Amino acid sequence: MRRQRRSGQATMEFALTYAGVFLPLTIMIIFTGQLLWTWHAVVEMTRAGARYAATHCFQSGGANVVQYMRTNTPVSPDSGAFQGGSAEIAVTYFQRNIETGDLEDFACDGSADCTRECVPAAVKVAVANYEFRGVQAYFGLPPVTLPDFSTTVPIESAGCGPDSTDCTP
Repeated sequence: MRRQRRSGQATMEFALTYAGVFLPLTIMIIFTGQLLWTWHAVVEMTRAGARYAATHCFQSGGANVVQYMRTNTPVSPDSGAFQGGSAEIAVTYFQRNIETGDLEDFACDGSADCTRECVPAAVKVAVANYEFRGVQAYFGLPPVTLPDFSTTVPIESAGCGPDSTDCTP
């Protein structure tokens, strides 16, 4: 009984299986991992921004909060989108309506920012219009648009100490 020589058949089967199954599966796992990592980073960044806003004084447009969030972006595959500004960060302050108890947009009646007379009741920090550009960008696929993330918390100290007349940003 003579053995026939089949040179390269196993190598070819492995190459086809790898290219058709294992390579796409590996890329999918990497993409999913990057997406979930970035999702968690955006949620954490939104919460950290809301905590910062609740403990620091009011500034029009939330400039101090946006600056804090851009400089303290968590490490993620796409953190440059938050530091560079392509993702929108919105800070909205609220005051409580005495008659209805509802939250309304905050307006500081002529007072300067960062004073005891200008303290809102709650703050909402949101990240909107963020598109995840991960490993799929290398294959010419479109980015994944993530939903808007927001966190609303009550104001705690607003950067005002109990013994001081001024508040610190």
